[in-house]
Amino acid sequence: MTAKIRVAAAPISWGVCEVPGWGRVLEAPAVLGEMAELGVTATELGPPGYLPREPAALKKLLGSHRLELVGGFLAVPLHVNPDAAVGEAEDSAALFAACGGGTLVLAAATGLDGYDERPTLTDAEWSTLVNTAGRIRDTAAKHGLQTVLHPHVGTHVETEAEVERFLADSDLQLCLDTGHLLIGGTDPVALAQRHPRRIGHLHLKDVRGELAEAVRAGQLPYAEAVGKGLYVPLGEGDVDIEAMVRSVAEAGYDGWYVLEQDTALSDDSPVDRPGQDVATSLSYLRTITG
Repeated sequence: MTAKIRVAAAPISWGVCEVPGWGRVLEAPAVLGEMAELGVTATELGPPGYLPREPAALKKLLGSHRLELVGGFLAVPLHVNPDAAVGEAEDSAALFAACGGGTLVLAAATGLDGYDERPTLTDAEWSTLVNTAGRIRDTAAKHGLQTVLHPHVGTHVETEAEVERFLADSDLQLCLDTGHLLIGGTDPVALAQRHPRRIGHLHLKDVRGELAEAVRAGQLPYAEAVGKGLYVPLGEGDVDIEAMVRSVAEAGYDGWYVLEQDTALSDDSPVDRPGQDVATSLSYLRTITG
């Protein structure tokens, strides 16, 4: 494979997460500066409040590090209070668009803190979820953005059955996150091959299969698994990253390949470890893409 791919990063690879108590949060200038030093030219926004929410300030900060904005992640409950969810999406979409972003990455949050509890939805709540996702798609489209649904651990679209049900009930494309899909019990390569035209965005992760299985079985909380090294640099885990990259490229995918490895830093974690892991992943991608 010799096709040029567009590679971006995300603050979560440096431990920046929306979950309360997740871990040590590095300062934004240091994270963005390290992205630029690694040769990354674009980033997702990260959790609300980490980077500026005022367009001029955000553009100035990203520009100082020569970074484009890909878009960002929004985890909101879609099965209750649709107007509130659409309102949050409106705010995010307007910010992303004003700063050059093109993608709203949407997750069907439970409304609870963290990603370890997942109440069962009724059919009516599922229908509300699908309809709310469609309203958010339409709202984002008015700002020139695409909306993709992100199957995510601890949300209401996590398992393979839920992913397939969403694809059947909605016309939204997916954010194909290789790590979250595998943890949820879906082979991401097989999913991409079954639905090649439904892949609108790509988050590249590699995971340790035994820890993924422990999370899937409910034996290990998600955040604890991340702290134990659930995610590893590309090529060092149990996701067939090479097959994934080749599969989506052959299907015509021309969007961003976002390096998005969930990381949690303790107070004594080496601050250079996230950058080293991203550098390793970048090097592995170059061996695939030529």
